[in-house]
Amino acid sequence: MWCSLPCSARSGCRAPVSATPADSRADPEGHPLTTPTGKIEIFSATIDSFGYPDCPGHPVWLEPDEWLGSPAARRFSLQLVANQPRSRLHSQLDVGTHSQSVKIAGREPVRLNPGDAAARGLHDGDLVRIFNDRGACLAGLAVDEAVRPGVAQLSTGAWYDPDPADPGFCRHGNPNVLTADSPSSTLSQGSTGQLALVEIEPYHGVPPELSVTQPPATAHLE
Repeated sequence: MWCSLPCSARSGCRAPVSATPADSRADPEGHPLTTPTGKIEIFSATIDSFGYPDCPGHPVWLEPDEWLGSPAARRFSLQLVANQPRSRLHSQLDVGTHSQSVKIAGREPVRLNPGDAAARGLHDGDLVRIFNDRGACLAGLAVDEAVRPGVAQLSTGAWYDPDPADPGFCRHGNPNVLTADSPSSTLSQGSTGQLALVEIEPYHGVPPELSVTQPPATAHLE
């Protein structure tokens, strides 16, 4: 099958493209899919030949390293979901007016179901500490009934602001200190930086000063 649309008015590209499922279903011989057999394949002999224990040649459910059904959930009973933020693109312009407008006490907001907040003695607007065995960060609490019980939602992209005495503690709310630096599978090597098990507790004491939103220190030479 060939694309009849030019890539640009200048190039007139006629690169081959895959048949649509409808085309292939109507005429399997004339419009084969770009698979080894030209058909929909549930099993891949190529992937199976790699012998990866975490990526067999057929679809299968594999237990995640961290989820609410794992033994680690007895210590860290909240499923962190670190999604893309609405107030910026990834971490770009985190110091901008729009991104800063959603901060709570200057920190990235973490959203919790009211029941999970109440069980931990937390209230809307509190400064909280999110932690697991990898690290910890501060965040401002937003209690939200739209969040599923057992889930903590903390967007990615808050500029990393480590404590000088402990680089595993981010004062600003970057979830990278909480997530694992490991691939989704041996084959895909995809990111797993969006999910982790955590616990949340109130932060007591004077909040540490943020440095990441301030201009860098400069040297004044005489």
